Amino acid sequence: MLANDPSQPDMARPKDELGEKAWDSSGDTSQLESQSDDSAMERLGRERPACFSSIWTELAFGFSIVMSQILAEYYISGSNVLIPTLIKELHIPAGSEVWPSTALSLVVTATLLIFGRLGDMFGGFVLYIAGAVWLCISSILAGFSVNWLMLLICRALQGFALASFLPSGIMILGSTYRPGPRKNIVFSIYGACAALGFFVGIFFSGLCSQFLSWRWYFFIGAILSAVVAVSSYFSIPSDYAERRGTNVKMDWVGCCLSIPGLVLFVFALAESAYAPQGWRTPYIPVCFSIGIVLLGIMVYVEGWVVENPLLPADLFAVKYMTPLVIALLFLYGSLGIFLLYAVLYMSNEMGASPMQLVAWTVPMGLGGLILSVCGGFLFHKISGTILMLISCIGYAGSGLFFAVVPDGGIYWGFVFPAMICGTVGIDISFNIANIFITTNMPKARQGLAGAVINCTLHLGIAVMLGFADIVHSETEHLGQRKSYKAVFWFQFGLAMVGALLVVFFVRIKHAKSEMTVEERTALAAESRDSNGTMDS
Repeated sequence: MLANDPSQPDMARPKDELGEKAWDSSGDTSQLESQSDDSAMERLGRERPACFSSIWTELAFGFSIVMSQILAEYYISGSNVLIPTLIKELHIPAGSEVWPSTALSLVVTATLLIFGRLGDMFGGFVLYIAGAVWLCISSILAGFSVNWLMLLICRALQGFALASFLPSGIMILGSTYRPGPRKNIVFSIYGACAALGFFVGIFFSGLCSQFLSWRWYFFIGAILSAVVAVSSYFSIPSDYAERRGTNVKMDWVGCCLSIPGLVLFVFALAESAYAPQGWRTPYIPVCFSIGIVLLGIMVYVEGWVVENPLLPADLFAVKYMTPLVIALLFLYGSLGIFLLYAVLYMSNEMGASPMQLVAWTVPMGLGGLILSVCGGFLFHKISGTILMLISCIGYAGSGLFFAVVPDGGIYWGFVFPAMICGTVGIDISFNIANIFITTNMPKARQGLAGAVINCTLHLGIAVMLGFADIVHSETEHLGQRKSYKAVFWFQFGLAMVGALLVVFFVRIKHAKSEMTVEERTALAAESRDSNGTMDS
């Protein structure tokens, strides 16, 4: 993170050239109006927020927040490597092998918007610590599972923890940092930890599968979660009192419609590839139809009936928000397919052991760190649209290299560049989306912003992975290798659709230093008042 410029003394204090009111988004912005030139905005965008007394308190805060990304990816990527061991030791029946991984994503997808609203009601501090504590408890229970059904329930419980953890983390970051280079770097480090968490998850799952016990994978996760809970309690500023003073209320109608609707819809897609007769199995079309109907009713109720919808319509009034979210659904879906099927291809077709998988995925973890940190210094200099197109090329390349790898293809010629492309895709798009959405949402909506970001990610992965499983099951007669390749071609197609949406419908400017939403609103209101006074 950026240290204070030594040429500017005592920049940790909010009382600088723009005055204390520049940091007060609720009141007078006259000083901001008179001195809001580019250099002043740039300085504000580089300063350490006043809530941190020193660089060390900011670093402790940063560690606590980025660990949510690491732990989320730890539990998503690592579980894929554990599947063969879990099938053998817990006797998971045929057709249910996918659920130890899918159960977590299903719960996260269905409850993210609700936890985002809870964050706006009670503050990110409470939700974040509660998520870390619950993740620790559910991980310990998962480690003591005596059968596959108990493990499945524990994985679902972990999903509630991540649904609380993830949006509140982005909410806290978005509320703490104002638009500018410092925010870009912080969000870049946060995004880098997604790739790092992917590697950490595979590392520990491979280590536990080959040398320890699968149970230690969950116990290690519990230890990390406990560390995060303690560090977060002491380093994250509490916003509970501030949030309780707002008038944000829960949309219970939206809750009752969104949870069963999303669960049934995603369940039908995920299970259809493994059901005895596929889509001809009676419960698959029934669940799918009911899910679609409930989601349709939710759209109507949220748009025209309730006063405080989970997804307010004005969210999508932000220019380019709608096409960006749709593009991200395709791109993140491409990512989910890559994360699962790359591991399956390397294990089943290339004969990689768990520890070989660890070594082969090092470029993704290390490359993600390098790329994201460097990107933090470039986001305010390069157009966000150009960066998104580079990201799309990365998503497409990760699938293309696996789709064309020949029988006996070498690691350095195909797997290594695929890993580099994968980290280019996720790190750039995730960071650009985070900065764009949080910057265009007021402080009171930062919980919603975090929920939208993560709901787009997990819904894209869950839905597109369900379609990928269908592609895999429908092409199994071609042989395992060709079936995997068909899935990678499907992934490539998703990435190209996302790229076309970005090319024709998305325009994102440089992530430069600028006013917050509250400051722009207050300045516009003050300008209208002054004009009205002059007219009268």
